[in-house]
Amino acid sequence: MELSSALLHKGQLPWRGLLLTASLLIYWSSPTTANVTVEAVPPHVAEGANVLLLVHNLTETPRVFYWYKGKNMDNSNEIARFIPSDNANTTGPAYSGRETIYPNGSLLFQNVTQNDTGAYTLRILMQSYDDTKVTVQFHVHPLLPKPSITSNNSNPMEGDDSVALMCEPETENTSYLWRRNGQSLSEGDRLKLSEDNRTLTLLSVVRKDTGDYECETRNPVSTSRSYPFHLEITYLMLRIPGHTTGKHFTSFLLVFPSLTADPTQGSSGLSGGAIAGIVVGSVAGVTLIAALAYFFYFRKTGG
Repeated sequence: MELSSALLHKGQLPWRGLLLTASLLIYWSSPTTANVTVEAVPPHVAEGANVLLLVHNLTETPRVFYWYKGKNMDNSNEIARFIPSDNANTTGPAYSGRETIYPNGSLLFQNVTQNDTGAYTLRILMQSYDDTKVTVQFHVHPLLPKPSITSNNSNPMEGDDSVALMCEPETENTSYLWRRNGQSLSEGDRLKLSEDNRTLTLLSVVRKDTGDYECETRNPVSTSRSYPFHLEITYLMLRIPGHTTGKHFTSFLLVFPSLTADPTQGSSGLSGGAIAGIVVGSVAGVTLIAALAYFFYFRKTGG
């Protein structure tokens, strides 16, 4: 008692008591507000869809809910406020007409756009006049269009040429995957990918590079795959035996690229006259080679 009287007389106990009381108030009031969280459902949403900013762990009805666009709680950023006791909803300068506050403080966005991507802050004024602030984010992504493949070389020659295949169009926050004849492709000795994987380059093409190529685009809300793009490698093989005996003919093998088209690109681009010219030229070449073979054969046999 004497010690307490002495402390009281010196004016020390009231200050310490106030500090202790304040600490206890903070300790007992914090569980009501500190555990409040907000979840974006879903956190990644397709453009034109809806997203709900869902409030969790609210243990008492507060005085007011405030929602702000961004992390800065200026009045100009206020979307809306809700007063539970009056069931009153008031909109603010940042209100777009697509937001709805529910009695538990959750905020619904309808028909979201890419401009809605970002952070949102909920301020809760409790019955005790304590303030709680929680920030949440969500991201809006476009639905990906069907991609297509373009090439910088429509008639590559084996051993001489390189070919760059590009996946169109370019979109943000998109990953690109490549397949040939249904098998996934990755960077290797003769395969190079651009930094974003949108361009596939085949170095010094060989005939086994012939095939159907596809590109696939992905983002967090959608996936899309191109039509197959047929790549044909042109190669010319000429085989002449060194020493022949008997009736062994000199043999030639000519290989020409097939005329194919990407379904997304329309026709092959060759006119009927051009195709007829190619056919006539091919026949003339084969006839000339046959004549040469006939000549060499009879010269060797003395016929």
